[in-house]
Amino acid sequence: MTSMDPRALRDAFGSFMTGVTVVTARDEHGAPVGFTANSFSSVSLDPPLLLVCPGKFLSRHDIFANCTRFAVNVLADGQQEISNTFAGYKGDRFAKVAHSNGLFDLPLIDGALAQFCCKTHQVLPAGDHTLLIGEVAEFSHSTGQGLGYVGGSYFSLGLEREVDAMVPTICGAIIRSGDSVLLEQSNGAYRPIQIAGVERGGQRNRLTQGLSERGLKVQVEQVYSSFDDAETKQHYTYFLASCSRPTPLEGAEWIRTDDLPNLKYVSGGVRHMMTRYAMEAKEGDFSLYLGDASQGDIHSLR
Repeated sequence: MTSMDPRALRDAFGSFMTGVTVVTARDEHGAPVGFTANSFSSVSLDPPLLLVCPGKFLSRHDIFANCTRFAVNVLADGQQEISNTFAGYKGDRFAKVAHSNGLFDLPLIDGALAQFCCKTHQVLPAGDHTLLIGEVAEFSHSTGQGLGYVGGSYFSLGLEREVDAMVPTICGAIIRSGDSVLLEQSNGAYRPIQIAGVERGGQRNRLTQGLSERGLKVQVEQVYSSFDDAETKQHYTYFLASCSRPTPLEGAEWIRTDDLPNLKYVSGGVRHMMTRYAMEAKEGDFSLYLGDASQGDIHSLR
């Protein structure tokens, strides 16, 4: 047993962006079983091997640790609900998700970006998980974007590329730590921490660099809001971001999420965004907003 903080270590592991898969098999009675996993990796082309890591805490762990056949379904952008179903739903998961049977009668998720039907090649214990290595016997693949996951949240690579193709004048981050958000003041009004003059493309990297230059070591997560503001005649793109503990910053302060709707903000667009953030933070269910300062489209990231 080490003295490492498990929560902090998990957060550090979670900073690695991954795709999302649903791993499926059949139990000893032939019933379909499955779980959501982002611990997936290709291993070898010759022979064709892949790896998934079911946790020993899973109720169906022993089925996968002892199976001779299993399938890996790489979820497509927009299949968040399928991921959530196989991550936590306690009822008949397959009754809620469209699927078909593939090679070895393995359940395959309809609409998945890629599907791999495997023979079990090797099973190895690894701490609180099991390494399940499969030899690919058959696979299929379609064009499109995969569903992304980082920092405990989904992100849409397709939508992020759409946002990145825009030309924002202002790029910023809603930085949260616990139940507080870091805001700075400008002319007596509040706004999230931001940097100016970001050119088309590379917004995430430029924002991370700009925040670091201001002494903020944060994990930049998914795009949260991208909008034109007629009041300021500028375009804004804001990301969600997090840090393990509140970091002091000159000219800024940490404010409780519950207090956000009551503040004076630099513009109506920022006020609208921060009010929405306060509401969504209560449920831990964040979405992406695309539009102008008063109306637009909301894309669920669940």
